[in-house]
Amino acid sequence: MEVARFWRTIGQRYRLIGEVCPNCGKRIFPPRDVCPACEQEARTPFAFSGKGEVYSYSTIHVPPEGFEKFAPYVVALVRLAEGPLVTAQLTDVDEDEIYIGMPVEMVTRVLREDGERGMLVYGYKFRPARPVRGDAPKSAAELARVPEPAVNPVAEAKQAAMQAVMA
Repeated sequence: MEVARFWRTIGQRYRLIGEVCPNCGKRIFPPRDVCPACEQEARTPFAFSGKGEVYSYSTIHVPPEGFEKFAPYVVALVRLAEGPLVTAQLTDVDEDEIYIGMPVEMVTRVLREDGERGMLVYGYKFRPARPVRGDAPKSAAELARVPEPAVNPVAEAKQAAMQAVMA
């Protein structure tokens, strides 16, 4: 991986930084210049929660060059709590424990090495979500309660100011 691309994509690889379309409110990952839903310009940064659920998965037994030492490993489509589907490796879980709908959370781990003495490349993987209290969440929507984008931020700011004055 060239150094320029490494630094340009560090936000999305380490913190799941995507975009939210200011026109239709769609949350986009990875970032794009144009919203795939309404085809308007979308450049407003958005930090995803890193919580989601397994949408689908597959075990890789014959990996591409550079990933041989990790095989076999599981790659999953993860539906983030905010909506987008993300492809990522699952970690900290045995293959027979994985199921569709399993709650997961993002972690930063080594993805690969550029040679024996080369650069370590880190990025996101997902592991089973650990319930904090009581029962595990039933869906990705329960994993992260993300507020919907404001329809009119100016009107909402005025309303909040009015409520503060009245309180």
